[in-house]
Amino acid sequence: MTERTNQEWCEALRSRQTDAAITDLRVVLLRGLRYGLISYGVTEADLEDFVQEALVKVLRELASFRGEARFTTWAQKVAVRVALTELRRRRWRDISLQDLLVNRENSDFTPDVLTDRGPDPEQTAVRRMMLEKIQRMIAEELTDRQRQAMMAVMQGGMPMQEVAERMGTNRNAMYKLLHDARQRLKKAMLREGLSPEELLAMFDER
Repeated sequence: MTERTNQEWCEALRSRQTDAAITDLRVVLLRGLRYGLISYGVTEADLEDFVQEALVKVLRELASFRGEARFTTWAQKVAVRVALTELRRRRWRDISLQDLLVNRENSDFTPDVLTDRGPDPEQTAVRRMMLEKIQRMIAEELTDRQRQAMMAVMQGGMPMQEVAERMGTNRNAMYKLLHDARQRLKKAMLREGLSPEELLAMFDER
């Protein structure tokens, strides 16, 4: 493999004859991903797919490379982001939104961040009351789509982009949907004499 400076890499990848540079870069990225993803149980075919996608992304984003690090280091970071994004997508591939809701219909809509684990009896009681209010607000104040989106993102931990795709919308619309849901909950809290800050502070006191 040819040793290149940052400038030589960029010039080689911008030239009309990029085959040699792409072949060398492929070797660098494949080696890096094989080491970096060793604990993820990925196959050689997976690595090849990640590298191919990463090469496309590197070429597309070449103009954004500022030379603050070695070019190969920058390209490997791009490849790792590509690989982890795909692995995260695979993680959610077989999970439906309904799966996140199953067994919770008779339960509550409490996000994990609000789940009560405090050992103090008084605090526990107060928190339970607060949780009951929050559960009621979520059930009464939000639309079905807002509740579904909030459950998937906050309770289920599903990435916003993934939820948007499952619900037939896009990330911006999903952001707006969740923003509106939070505003509704905030207004409901104020009507109940609660402030979001006080609520969060209460659950921070552990």
